[in-house]
Amino acid sequence: MTKPVLLQLDNICAGYGEIDVLQDISIKLLEGELISVVGPNGAGKTTLFKTISGIVTPSSGQIHFRENDLLGVEASRRAHLGLAHVPEGRQVFPSLTILENLEMGAFAEKGRAEFKENLEKIISWFPVLGERREQLAGTLSGGEQQMLAIGRGLAASPDILMLDEPSMGLAPAIVDEIFERLIEIHRTSELSVILVEQRVAEALHFANRAYVLEAGKIILSGKPEELQNDDRIRQAYLGM
Repeated sequence: MTKPVLLQLDNICAGYGEIDVLQDISIKLLEGELISVVGPNGAGKTTLFKTISGIVTPSSGQIHFRENDLLGVEASRRAHLGLAHVPEGRQVFPSLTILENLEMGAFAEKGRAEFKENLEKIISWFPVLGERREQLAGTLSGGEQQMLAIGRGLAASPDILMLDEPSMGLAPAIVDEIFERLIEIHRTSELSVILVEQRVAEALHFANRAYVLEAGKIILSGKPEELQNDDRIRQAYLGM
């Protein structure tokens, strides 16, 4: 049975000032699906997330989240609908403890109601966060801060978790650990995930479907095995 569409972008153009970084972008995310958006630096991947979150207003196109016209919803309300954005560069609150950071993530109505249950899940996925819950976030390693940023997103009880470059600036072994946790989270929950990532091999390996974004345009999309066998992807991103 075909899963229902949870999020749909149709012909989105968006950017900064009069310059559209994104050009005619159409993407859909199904219930319970993990999709990857891959591409080089400057392709527009972060702008895509900012447009979904409401930080950037598109110049044209439509975005629907379930029955909601998302462009008619203020950015401050989108988290309450079930969107959680884990930004590039982690951006934890360094002067707050781990627990306080997680509490900040639970500001959405559903997150507040389910915080105790969510905290138990987050600590089961990232035990170090439970062991050091009173430690200041600014004193954590880069990998631990990334785990905290993901945990903070999960604390909102989202329907969609948007992850922007979770591997950025981290050692390969730490990246592997974080990806393993993300797959476990996706597999054991009903969570839908959009992953923006430069590590194309890993992003394709874990995804149900993927989109390739270059210079603000979707140039390819499909199942990971289809993209992995495409000569353009093999040469440009997989070193083959």
